[in-house]
Amino acid sequence: APASPPAQHLFSDPAEIEALRRNLLAWYDKCKRDLPWRTLAATELHADRRAYAVWVSEIMLQQTQVATVIDYYNRWMQKWPTLQALAQASLEEVNELWAGLGYYSRGKRLQEAARKVVSELGGQMPRTAADLQKLLPGVGRYTAGAIASISYGQATGVVDGNVIRVLCRLRCIGADSSSPAVIDRLWDMANALVDRSRPGDFNQALMELGATVCVPKAPLCGQCPVKQHCRAQRRKLFGKPTPVPDVEDCGVGGCPLCPPAAEPWDSSLGVTNFPRKAAKKQPRVARTATCVLERRGCHGAPEYLIVQRPSSGLLAGLWEFPSLPLAQDLQEEKQREVLADHLRAWTGWPVVATSLHLIGEVVHIFSHIHQTYVVYSLLLDGDVTLDPASSPSRWVTQKEFHASAVSTAMKKV
Repeated sequence: APASPPAQHLFSDPAEIEALRRNLLAWYDKCKRDLPWRTLAATELHADRRAYAVWVSEIMLQQTQVATVIDYYNRWMQKWPTLQALAQASLEEVNELWAGLGYYSRGKRLQEAARKVVSELGGQMPRTAADLQKLLPGVGRYTAGAIASISYGQATGVVDGNVIRVLCRLRCIGADSSSPAVIDRLWDMANALVDRSRPGDFNQALMELGATVCVPKAPLCGQCPVKQHCRAQRRKLFGKPTPVPDVEDCGVGGCPLCPPAAEPWDSSLGVTNFPRKAAKKQPRVARTATCVLERRGCHGAPEYLIVQRPSSGLLAGLWEFPSLPLAQDLQEEKQREVLADHLRAWTGWPVVATSLHLIGEVVHIFSHIHQTYVVYSLLLDGDVTLDPASSPSRWVTQKEFHASAVSTAMKKV
């Protein structure tokens, strides 16, 4: 069985916990950023509407920076100010508004959950973290804790990337911070620390600290309201202590939260020794041939053919130019032939490889795929009638294209 972590890694002193809460909340009250979801949650008296406002923001903020989210959030809440309004929207409308925000399944699951609340839960949001996570698709442990603490005052902690960084530095946790065992310990710590009278504010304060002060590189330790509780900061200032056993030496007993013996403290890194993560998996490399089919519209303006992707998988339900995955190391001449064959079978037009004009390549990095689009264009003299059973398709102007539910990658194309 793995050894239990020594007390040095944990928060066990009630006086220290109370001081940390007090200092962190005082800093948050003075220094918190003015963000639209905070304003909305603070002014909305109805708990379920407050929960909806928080919920939308938390889903959008997953894997996406605050600066990017703000505009999307404002437009979303203006279009669907209540959960009931969202439940009545179409997936196409959701995808159109979400276009460019990335990780498109988030919007789909958000709408599915809204419909479930309306149709199966009588329009009432679950009010505890456990029920939120259990009953709402797309709501994980972190999002459930955020909604429950901020909207309903439940004294439950949250653990996101910012909180992981803060807690690992506060307590010199150097084991792989993405491992389930370490994550469980961090959740225990977050639940022990959360302020019972202001749980929502405390959780937001902890996340705010990680986002603005205890940042990944060049943290602003001098501005940190809880620096006196930070063991990583103490070690940076005083180095390795005397032989009296301390957190730096507890790995001797096989501590599950200490850095591996092969990765000792690097004094040049200071507090940024923590957190530590396993080596990141390299993204898969993929190549795709994409053809921009163009015709002259009834008013003389160019129109472009877009088709809808399948309802599941990457970029589910979004629209794109006709595309075909390519084998690696395929010569350009062979790429043309493969794409021409695909377009002939798909459109019924006598497309020949030499009629495809190579425009260039576009690289787009998804979270797990390094994608290269090899872009061709083809000017058509007439209409193309596609079999609706194969893929939904439509002709759009350039303005209509940008208003459609298309990915950032296709906008690059």
